[in-house]
Amino acid sequence: MFSLIKMIIWLAGVAVLAYFILPYFGYAINLNYWNERKDACQENLNQCRKDIIKGGLDGAKENCDFQCVDPKLFIKKQ
Repeated sequence: MFSLIKMIIWLAGVAVLAYFILPYFGYAINLNYWNERKDACQENLNQCRKDIIKGGLDGAKENCDFQCVDPKLFIKKQ
């Protein structure tokens, strides 16, 4: 239990340091990423649901792109 709390504190510390150090090196954290991508991801999932209903699982495998989140867009070079 103590090791879990210690790990959470370390992760929080690293996140805070990264938040303040990245702008110094010319990078920006995109804090609105989830709000920007939510509508596009929801539309993608709705289309996949329609494909599953029409063609079964084989149609969904061909037409659906389940990687809706692009981790490269979290941190951008300014």
